[in-house]
Order: sequence, then structure tokens, then C-alpha cells
Amino acid sequence: MVLVLKTVPDGHGLSVEPAAALPSLAGASRDDLLEAFAQLGVLEKQRRMRVAQLWSWIYARGVVSFDEMSDVSKDLRSELAGAYSLERPEIVSEQVSQDGTRKWLMRLPKREHDAQGPEVETVYIPESDRGTLCISSQVGCTLTCTFCHTGTQKLVRNLTHAEIVGQILLARDRIGDWPGANAPDDGGRLPNSDRKITNIVLMGMGEPLYNFDNVCEAMKIAADSGGLAHSRRRITLSTSGVVPEIARWGKEAGTMLAISLHAVRDELRDILVPINRKYPIKDLLDACRSYPGLSNARRITFEYVMLKGVNDSLADARALVRLLAGIPAKINLIPFNAWPGAEYECSEWEQIERFAEIVNKAGYASPVRTPRGRDILAACGQLKSASVKLRASERAVVPTASGEDAGAN
Repeated sequence: MVLVLKTVPDGHGLSVEPAAALPSLAGASRDDLLEAFAQLGVLEKQRRMRVAQLWSWIYARGVVSFDEMSDVSKDLRSELAGAYSLERPEIVSEQVSQDGTRKWLMRLPKREHDAQGPEVETVYIPESDRGTLCISSQVGCTLTCTFCHTGTQKLVRNLTHAEIVGQILLARDRIGDWPGANAPDDGGRLPNSDRKITNIVLMGMGEPLYNFDNVCEAMKIAADSGGLAHSRRRITLSTSGVVPEIARWGKEAGTMLAISLHAVRDELRDILVPINRKYPIKDLLDACRSYPGLSNARRITFEYVMLKGVNDSLADARALVRLLAGIPAKINLIPFNAWPGAEYECSEWEQIERFAEIVNKAGYASPVRTPRGRDILAACGQLKSASVKLRASERAVVPTASGEDAGAN
């Protein structure tokens, strides 16, 4: 049975109604915190020390109240509480799959001209020895990949670095992934490890390389050893192929890289992943071959969704092996996850196995990704925020600050 929970107070800072409209420091960068202390009039020579204190409380201990910061003076705590909050995004709904996968629909704070705060989805996938958090980088998406549910939505806007980090904080709240926190009773499906979130993947809503600066800053916060302390080798950015930004990401962020490939011929990839018309397969693979730090120990993951009668022939498998020659790589074969209105079907399981055998024999690890969270539309390619359910008349009167089309991705 699928469990659906609406937002309820949970004793860890979450509530049905958002708190007073104070800016939140949950998700703030070190520079953001420096600016906050400057606004409060804290002496410049004290600011970095104060930043280090808040950083530890927010990101290492997960507090949701300034009152919990015992090594910060009462007067400063009072000033902070009067000007800022530690609010997370608001949970609109939480769904728990039969397999333990959790999906949160989160509402972000309203901005000028917003009819309501935009919504994004975040997914947590527990396994016995690890827990993977799939986070979003945009509200909506511009890429219109034809097999992807998110691609049927328009782009609303980029997420800020604080909104991206806020997804991590909220997930850690909900699964008890802070020191001393109590984990929810989930029938023993959470990982048997000290940390419940061991891996972060930028594979949610949006194309992360089209929100480069915010995503990069967010991953710096996530990887900071004094706080969330996620290893960069356990952070993976997935891109549909924004070729000019790939090398820059490797140099500035240094995380693992995944490529949404899905086809071995430009004619087909032009349809499945339309950004291919701008950055064709050859250009994409050239960028992969020169990815900073690429080695057998730091392989690129190529994602390949299995579509019945479209890209799943054995000739396609052999062409895939030839295409990736010389690139330290892993190939994830992804059974297509259906969604309402999808025009594709998943390949037959026997065909997927034959495809995988060819790839394996060529020396590539090619695990077939076990679908997770299909019953709550949380599987790969199924994310789509409920904000698209707004009536057309409501959407028509919601302009965006940048002049882009309003809507949800």
C-alpha cells in the first residue's frame, strides 16, 4: 500500500503553515552568513567565528531553532531569531512507496508575482547499505526529453543554492539523519549505517548545468567537511549534455558525472533528448573524454533508458560499446518508467538482459537499475510537481520576473 502523508507538525521545525516571512538561513552559504552578521551589526573581527558556530549548528547538528545554539550568546540568538529563521521548504505531501522509497512534494517561498510558492519534488531511495537522495535543481525544465515526465512541464525558474540545500536538510529531518535524532518506523527499510543519506544525485527536476552557479554553490555546502560533509565522490551530477559546461563543472565542483545518453544515433537522440540538436553525440563524448579527473577510479556513468522497439536492439548495444570506447565508464540500463500520457513502453525483460550481456562482454559494468518508487511516480523520469494542476486561467496571470513562460516542470 502507498502511504500518503500531508504536512503535519513533526517536532523538528515543520508545520502546516509557514512561519512569519523571515528569510531562512537554512541552506545559506558562508558568505550568506557573513552578510547576515554584518546586517546585525556584529563586529567584523567576530564574524568568521560566528559563521563557524552557526555552520556547525545548522549543517552538522541540524538544529531548527537559534535557541538550541548553546555556545552563542543569548543576546545574539535573540537578534538572529528576530531577523531570520531556520525554516525548511514546506511539505505539501509525503508519499512512501511499498519498497520504502519516499517522495516529497515541497513548496518554496513565494516571490513577487507568484500566485503561490512554486513546487519541486525530491526522492529518497533507501537500500540496505546506502541511501540515495535525488534532488531537483529547477522548477520545471526546458529540455522536453520525450520519455521524461518532467520534460512535459515548462520551466518556472532556477532554484537558489539555499533551496537546493534545503532539500537535503528537509530529507535529513524526515528520516532522522542527524546526530541523536530518531529515525521513523519504516519496517527496517532504512540503511544499516550511521548515515542514512550516503549519496546525493542531481537527477531530479531540471537540467543542473543550466543552473550552474547555484548548483555548484549548493554542492560546495553539501561537501563542506565542517557541516554536511558529503564526499564529492558520492555526489553525482546528471546532465542531458550541456557540452560547454561539462569541463567547467569538473574543474569547479569535482563531483562524479552522469550523462543521459539514451541513443547511439543523432537522428534518434534528436527526438529523445532534443538538446542533441545543439550538442550532438560526438561533441558530447569528446567533452566526456576530457572530463577533469576522469580515470578508472572516477568513471562517467552513462544512463540509457530501455524503450521497446526504439533503442533496445542488439545492434544498438554493439553501437553503444563502440561509441564509448576509451572512456572509463559504467552504463546504467534503466527500464522505462511509465507515466500518464507516455508514448513509449518499457523493453521486454529478456531483451534488456540480452542488451546488457553484450555491454558486459565488452568490459563495461552495466547494471540494470531496479525501478524504485514506481507506485508513487518517484522512479527515474517520473517526477512532476503537482503545481501543474493549476487551471490554465490561473497560470495565465502568473508572469515570471525573467519573462519566461510560467508553469511547472
